[in-house]
Amino acid sequence: MSLHESLPPGCEPTCHGCRHRRLDIAASLAQKSAYLARVLQPWADRITPVVAPAPERRLGYRDRVTLTARWTAEGGWRFGLMRRDELIAIHDCPVHSARVRALVRLLVERLPPADGLPLAYLHVCGAQATLIVKAHRLDAQALEGLLDGLPGTGLEGCWLHLHPAAGRRLFARRGWQLLWGESRSRDAHRLLHGPTAFAQALPELHLAALATARAHLRPGIGVSVLDLYCGLGASLREWTAAGSTALGVELSGEAIELAAANAPQALVLRGTCTERLPQVLPWWRAQVGERVAYVNPPRSGLEAPVTAALATELRPVRLAYLSCSAGTLARDLSVLEAAGYRVTGIEPYDFFPLTHHVETLARLDRAA
Repeated sequence: MSLHESLPPGCEPTCHGCRHRRLDIAASLAQKSAYLARVLQPWADRITPVVAPAPERRLGYRDRVTLTARWTAEGGWRFGLMRRDELIAIHDCPVHSARVRALVRLLVERLPPADGLPLAYLHVCGAQATLIVKAHRLDAQALEGLLDGLPGTGLEGCWLHLHPAAGRRLFARRGWQLLWGESRSRDAHRLLHGPTAFAQALPELHLAALATARAHLRPGIGVSVLDLYCGLGASLREWTAAGSTALGVELSGEAIELAAANAPQALVLRGTCTERLPQVLPWWRAQVGERVAYVNPPRSGLEAPVTAALATELRPVRLAYLSCSAGTLARDLSVLEAAGYRVTGIEPYDFFPLTHHVETLARLDRAA
């Protein structure tokens, strides 16, 4: 297998979205392993080989995307990524799932011109799609020509989101209208999700990471699990299904609603993890038996007060940390290690093939 391959079929040469798209599998995984060994150098001897998906799953896996929409009189609607002030159209991106590509083709064919539809973004989350329009109001009749084609895309629900200030903040609380279909869908884990929920791109790798975390945390009757940044409840369901008492914290209102439905035996709190520490601490102290923690923060890593609370007040006997940023993971592991924790293993997962991104699950034990 050569180091460099030609671009995958359908790949736009000017697209900057997948930095490893010219690398074969071995070269891509080698670069990711070398990066982790460098950034996580103090624990390099505990990093295992990157867990990768089957070769046929390296394409067509991306089922959660946000694309910028632009209209020109000459070319009609185009959907893609911005590079400086230029939109690079990626209508047939081979990394996108079949339903994302089918939806984009339908939109290009049937959407009315921009003078009647100030569309800014297309967001797809599994079987739910959202048209984000920069306007206070819109006559939904303008989209009637689109709706009868949606069943053929594989979608289950399509939303109109009126958000005049859409930009860095993609969603607002108000302005939501279900145009077609169902308001909720079930993902590959049979978990309910909505139009804004976050879900890992490759469900089989996510299940593998959860299985590793479960083996380390050993949930069950008599074990309490604190789940920070719990998302829509995939991990909470693991802990409660094993018999544990569990508390989850998440900022997104939709995610909290879904977590309550997906893991009904768990207690879930809405807010940042820092904001919810006053409620977390008394719950934690009231638990009997072993107390463990699972954290899955955004790229910015753990909030500083949360790291301090884990290190000095909560002090779970075992901790599993799923990270999408090796840099912030290294920062947080250093704090926890200084507080008496030992990193016993780091398992990387290739959740985003063809890109430079790599996720890691760190396992920590508290010193006796």
